[in-house]
Amino acid sequence: MSEQPRSARPKLYPRLTLLTTGLFLVGTQAFVIAGLLPEIAQDLGVGESDVSYSITYLSLVAAVAAPVISISAARMSRTTLMSLGLLFIGVGTVLSGVAPNIGLFIAGRIIAGIGGGAIVPAATAAAAAIAPPENRGRAIAFVALGFTAATAVGAPLGTVLGDVGGWRLPMLLVAGLALVLSLAQAIFLRGIPISPPTRFAERLTPLKDVRVMLTLLATVFVFIGFNVLYTFSSAVTEDVTDGSGTLLAVLLFVFGVTGVLGTLVSGRLTDRFGSRTIGVAFLAGTAVVLSGMVLGAQSFFVTAVIFAVWGVASFGASLPIQHRLSSIDPPTAPIALSWYTTAMFGGIALGPVLGAVMLDIGSAVLIPFAGAAANVVALLVFLGGFRRRRTSRGVADGVDGGVRLAPAPDVRESAGASADRGGSRATQPGS
Repeated sequence: MSEQPRSARPKLYPRLTLLTTGLFLVGTQAFVIAGLLPEIAQDLGVGESDVSYSITYLSLVAAVAAPVISISAARMSRTTLMSLGLLFIGVGTVLSGVAPNIGLFIAGRIIAGIGGGAIVPAATAAAAAIAPPENRGRAIAFVALGFTAATAVGAPLGTVLGDVGGWRLPMLLVAGLALVLSLAQAIFLRGIPISPPTRFAERLTPLKDVRVMLTLLATVFVFIGFNVLYTFSSAVTEDVTDGSGTLLAVLLFVFGVTGVLGTLVSGRLTDRFGSRTIGVAFLAGTAVVLSGMVLGAQSFFVTAVIFAVWGVASFGASLPIQHRLSSIDPPTAPIALSWYTTAMFGGIALGPVLGAVMLDIGSAVLIPFAGAAANVVALLVFLGGFRRRRTSRGVADGVDGGVRLAPAPDVRESAGASADRGGSRATQPGS
């Protein structure tokens, strides 16, 4: 296979960087609330649980909007779709950033959620469309890293800015960047190929496979386990940070950076040992480390170490799930992976609800245990998705079962096979 000409490379990666930045803003505007939760609640005169529900509303809207917009706007230019999505994020985040009460704050978050639901699948599809076939998996992974970077850099930086200039400052900054990026994408991302529209019935096809449904359900619980603690990280770590936004930002930064490491390590291990083995290892590891979160209650250093291990385990757990989705039925893998976006946002939405319940019935100490329990459920459901049976093509599902059975010849070069190769490298939604 010939190497891509050097003269073509500079044209590809600047465009991919614009797509990556879009997902970075989607993740940042969603997760930045975690570090700002106490300040927002105090300023708006409500409880922290009330503010946390804004993440639920945003994520539920994004979960529903992602497939609906993908289907209804299939003939729309992806550039236009992403630019409009960023415009929604900018307008919604401005509204939340200037809101005098919780009602307008949540309304702004809902508007931003519509934008997020439009951007994530469109950006992933655009990355695959503009990259040459031999670089398609790496292009998707490169763009998906934007969402990971939001937890490593975006949310911690927002927490620091909020500690210095108030919670409205990072919100308005994100809004401004979204509006600028909307214009930049409209100018520099023209001419992205549009795939043939997918009928609604075709998008539902993967959901008829119980293995796909169980894997998607495992995704929901994985992100419940992540976001129940991430959203209420300020309450869980209050004893060791003494309410300092800067110290909390350090913990979130440690979590995000080690999460990138976990993503890279998990991808390589999944390619070598299979999604079942590595998925079980990382899901079990996440449950164990969350159960041990209480050990860091009196020491900032110990808490930082726990956050570091949590980052590796938590981010590492999502890779085998995506790999599994892409391996069940390669020809329909891109559609199955698009449902991963919905499942992910669904889990992110339910995390704050579970955390609020834990605070109501007990204290912040219960939150890590709730996260651990969610990961145990994810582990059990994930294993349940490995029920061996024959697909409609008569090919046994032998992936990760110790022996990988060869797919039919016409499957190897399909779009699904490309997703399978790139699935183990993708880091977050839409991959």
